[in-house]
Amino acid sequence: MKHIQGTARSQTLLLPECVDDYVGPDNVVRFIEAFVDSLDLTTTGFERTLPKATGRPGYNPSDLLKLYIYGYLNRVRSSRRLELETHRNLEVIWLMRQLRPDFKTIADFRRENKTSFRKVFREFVVLCRSLDLFGRELIAVDGTRLKAVNSRERNFTKAKLAKALAESDERLNRYLKQLDDADKDNTTPSAGVDNLDEKIAAIKERRARLEQHRADLEASGEDQISLTDPDARAMHSSSRIGIGYNIQIAVDTKHKLIAEQQVHNKVSDLGLLTETANAARENLGVDHIDVVADRGYYKIEDIENCEAAGVTPYVPKPMRGSAVKNGFFTKEQFQYDADADVLTCPVGQKLEPKYKGKVRDNGTNIYVNRQACKACELRARCTNAAFRKVTRYANEAILDRMAARLSAKPEVLDQRRESVEHPFGSIKQWMGQKDFLTRRIENVRGEFSLTALAYNIRRALTLVGVDGLIQAIRA
Repeated sequence: MKHIQGTARSQTLLLPECVDDYVGPDNVVRFIEAFVDSLDLTTTGFERTLPKATGRPGYNPSDLLKLYIYGYLNRVRSSRRLELETHRNLEVIWLMRQLRPDFKTIADFRRENKTSFRKVFREFVVLCRSLDLFGRELIAVDGTRLKAVNSRERNFTKAKLAKALAESDERLNRYLKQLDDADKDNTTPSAGVDNLDEKIAAIKERRARLEQHRADLEASGEDQISLTDPDARAMHSSSRIGIGYNIQIAVDTKHKLIAEQQVHNKVSDLGLLTETANAARENLGVDHIDVVADRGYYKIEDIENCEAAGVTPYVPKPMRGSAVKNGFFTKEQFQYDADADVLTCPVGQKLEPKYKGKVRDNGTNIYVNRQACKACELRARCTNAAFRKVTRYANEAILDRMAARLSAKPEVLDQRRESVEHPFGSIKQWMGQKDFLTRRIENVRGEFSLTALAYNIRRALTLVGVDGLIQAIRA
């Protein structure tokens, strides 16, 4: 039995007469064409939307935007690879109408229009709203870290610079001592330390660079400096990213669509909840919305700002502090009476404020009961000091209200995991984006806007299909 045979390459074929015949009615490029053509690129902020009267004609920004959306949908982000696709990919040839911009033109378009991609992302959010793909009741906020174009070796903190300078000094002193010993004995240095003069010169040159980095770091007022991408920062070691950016997204729990996305170079998530959640609320066009986040966002100022912005937060309290570390009664086991302004400890004793009628400069007060602690049989389970001190914020009622909400709706924490982890998993695994291609935070923000847009398009295509999206555009 023979294998299946192919057609001879010299065989004449009756191929379709036009490129359009190769692209089916449900092909995603037909939606990309309709979506981009529906946008007003001038108000969106794209450059060169109006051609000049003189000079060499340029490419229409809408064509290059279509190319980028297609590329990110198909895991092709490199400008060189996108150029290659315009020569060999029939879908791209159809979408670009056989235009073949070079990689430099493609890369320049992404760099010059970095802030406009965010507006395109929001335009697609509006389109999804018209299709009722957002529940607009609960969003989940979380962050992840993606690698920047900067290695660990080209990132320095004050401690890292001090260590590197100390190591350089130690090596320099060792080499100089070997030269001195050789001069005293009127001998040549041992074979293991050949070219000492060159090595000493190299160390001095490196030390001068490190000193310059330290001066630049002190002048910047930052806690670290990156040489390749000055905006990138060293992330927590637990993230396994090294040098990168902090990506924040707000995901609507109905269909796991991204309602808002932001890029920061802050290492921690603290303080980012209000900014992300309130922007998502505005994108979804509602006056009020609930938001759930993990313990990394637990900050009283942020929780208070959320409530003031029309966002009701659900953030579990992190189990941290000396009481938790030592296995003592936790602060949550002390019941607060707002009317009497006292705390009741686990054995029923009252702790009164140390500073009655006022709070300290940091907005807190301390509650104590020295006499009760002295005679308490459970003091060993409460403190290793003479008496227990419990610190409470003046506005801690905000945290008490949130704790009560979480007790009433504990299922929102499961909804958070089910919703917000899906986009991150898809972006990192299916889309293959674990790092950025561009440098500087504004360029990175534009790049991730395209990533989030591609994720949302892929989700919407799964939910309503190409024809459903095109009909929504035309409605």
